[in-house]
This record gives sequence, structure tokens and C-alpha cells, in this order.
Amino acid sequence: MRPRQPARPAVIGKQRPEIATGPAKSKRPVRLGRGFWVLCAGAFINRAGTMVVPFMTLYLVSARGFSIVVAGATLAGFGGGALVAPLIGGALADRVGRRVTLLGGTLATAAIMVALAYARLTALIVVLILLLGVTLEAPRPVTQALVADLVPEEDRARAYAALFWVSNLGFAAAMTSAGFLAQSAFTAIFWIDAGTGLLFGGLVWLFVPERPGRLEAVRKSPSGYRLVMRDRTMLAFTAAVLVYYFVYLQSDSTLPLAVHRSGLAPHVYGLCMALNGVVICLAQPVLAPHLIRRDPGRVWAAGVALVGVGFALTAIASTTGGYLLSVTVWTLGEILPATVTGAIVARLAPEELRGRYSGLYSLAVASGWLTSSLGGTQLLSVSPLVLWGSCAALSAASAYGVLRLAPRLRPVKPERPKLDGSSSQTRQRLAVAAVVSQPRPRSCDPQGV
Repeated sequence: MRPRQPARPAVIGKQRPEIATGPAKSKRPVRLGRGFWVLCAGAFINRAGTMVVPFMTLYLVSARGFSIVVAGATLAGFGGGALVAPLIGGALADRVGRRVTLLGGTLATAAIMVALAYARLTALIVVLILLLGVTLEAPRPVTQALVADLVPEEDRARAYAALFWVSNLGFAAAMTSAGFLAQSAFTAIFWIDAGTGLLFGGLVWLFVPERPGRLEAVRKSPSGYRLVMRDRTMLAFTAAVLVYYFVYLQSDSTLPLAVHRSGLAPHVYGLCMALNGVVICLAQPVLAPHLIRRDPGRVWAAGVALVGVGFALTAIASTTGGYLLSVTVWTLGEILPATVTGAIVARLAPEELRGRYSGLYSLAVASGWLTSSLGGTQLLSVSPLVLWGSCAALSAASAYGVLRLAPRLRPVKPERPKLDGSSSQTRQRLAVAAVVSQPRPRSCDPQGV
């Protein structure tokens, strides 16, 4: 008897791997690797020392005697430096290497932080803040690209969620202590921020490897930001991100001023930012498993709309409890786009352009710094109601834009095989294909699908 030939599901096997969206949970163990967990540890240390930027406006106004408008213009210099930094960092990450770029950025940042702590001349402070924007933001796309390098696509959801959670745990610790330090020892927060940044860079340099052969492949491939600028989906998403970060970064530029204008002590703002980290640490592990199963564009839009509601509540806040309530609302909204953004960018980017795609995304974040510092302080000087009402309107516009863009942010599903069911052999193949194409476990892609 001739051996029975098994039905071949080869037609299915040749299709592009599906990113599953069914409701089942994967039983496959997730192994993110030592390099990723070292990156997480470094990110926690770095964020636990992130004290200078959130208190920069308050530092300039209370310790250096700047007016609110001048402080806003000075912080716009930080935004200006941060505007070009991601493009530089993304290109260096692709061309020179992730580790070299990250270590160089943290070394330069530490030196500037220490110099800024003792600077007294207004012109020197302005220059140092401009340089700080460059060195602090240049490594940002490196971290995003490293996650994509170290973790396979099916596990990136858990990876980005874990990195987000760990970073905010460190940020909560930083804000708890920084608010009290800012009342008596502003110099200390500069030294702490510098030291923790150096530890982060050193850990990545020593224990996080470059992906083998990546640099050689990049040098042989067409590259440059001109290729990124041809991606209309990425450009549209970046525009929405820019608008969102104008709103979100009011938490750094104008929220401390609003607290100060309400006659509250600096530690109240520290408590607000600590609450931000605590809410994320408690809520994000609960929400993330549900969010990663949803349409990423809809998740992003819903979160941004909720952020707008939270900042709108700031208009009626005048007590510690009022500010804490508004922070709670926009923090819950913040979790949604933070869960899905990283993998949207990683999925859109070709491997040889991951650094540049991450750089373009980080450019939008940095642009938010520039616009929130300039526009936010100007609007606050007119009226708090004008500022926070504008934040609500802009959040709604950004959310609507991504809702329109959402179909292009979804993963591409493989086409089903076109088979003629006229023969028994074909019917047998169709039966096997039906089994193979049953809904697979839901992916943990950080974009929510």
C-alpha cells in the first residue's frame, strides 16, 4: 500500500504570519531576555532620578527670579534643543550603534546637569538648558529601538508595557522625594539626576548587546529620513502625537505654575506627580492585558480624549484635592496611548530604519515640549480657563484624527488561500486549512492587536 500523504497546509504556511486578535490567551511562555530586563533596570534607575525637568519652571521662577513668561521662553530653548535631538539620536542609533549613542548622551547630560546647578548668569542658564534639551532627548529613540531589537514582535506588547510600568514606578519615587528637596535643596536634585543617568548609560553599555549583524545590514541598505518622510501613515500619526504632547506636557510646563498661583506649596506639585506614577503602577498592569487586545487606534484616541478631560478639570482646581483629582483622570487616560504607541512605531518601521522612525516620533514629543512651554505659559498668562479649555479642545482634535487613521494602524491579516473545492483532494486541503486558520491566541503586541 502506498503511504498516505498528509494534507499539506503549505498554502497557509507561505502567508505572512498573522498577528492574532482573538480573545484567547497565549500559553506560550514569554522570554524577554536578560538584555531587556537590564534595560528595564536602567530605565527604573534613570526615572527614579528624573527630578530636574519636572521642576525646571519652578526652579527658574522661585530660585532664579525669572518671570513666568521668561521662564516659559527659557524652557522653549529646552524644547528647541529637544526638537533636533531625536533626529540626531535616531540617525546615530542606526548608523553608529544604540549603546554608543545612549552612553554618549548620558555622559553629556550629567555634565550639563551639574553645570546648571551652579549657573547664575541668565545667558549661561539659557545656553545650558538648550544643550540639555539636546543631550537629554537624543537617547530617547535609542531605548525604543532597543526594545524592538531585543524582543520579537509577538512579545513586544508585554515588553513595552513592562518598560512603561517600571519607568513610572521610578518616576513616582522621584516625585515623592523631589517635591520636598525642591523646597530646600534644589542643587541636590541636579546631582541626583546626573548620577542616575550615568548609571543607566553604564548598564546599557556593559550588559545590553547590539543585535549581531545589524550595523552591517544598515550600512548596506538605503537609509535616511527621506525614506521615513514618504510614509504618510507615520507622518499623520506623528502630527496627532505632536498635538497630544502639547496637552500632556502641560504637566511639566504650566501645571507647577498653576499650583503655585493657587497659593499651594511646591510639595503639592510633587505629590501630584507622585500620584501620577502611583496610579500608573497600580492601574496599568490591570488595564494593559485588555488594551493590547483592542484596536490600537481606538485605544489611543480614547486615552487622549480622557487626558483632555483631566486637564480641563484643572481649570476648577484650587485645592490639593482638586489637583489630585484632575491628575488621576488624565493619568488614567495617559495609560492608553502609552500602552500602544511604542509598537505602532515599531510595526510601521522597517528594521533598518527603526532608529529614525523612533526619532521622528520623539521629534513630536520634543515639539510638544517647545509648544507647551511657549504656548502654555502664554495661555496661562491670559487665563487658566483659556489654557485648560484649549487643552480639552486639542485633545479632542487629536483623538478624532487618530480615529480616522485607525484602519491603517491595524496589523495586516494574511489572505485566505484561493482554492477550488471541486475535487476531493482540494476539499481535504480546505478542511485542513480551516483547522489551521482557527483563531490563534491573542497577541501581546503593545499596539493592542
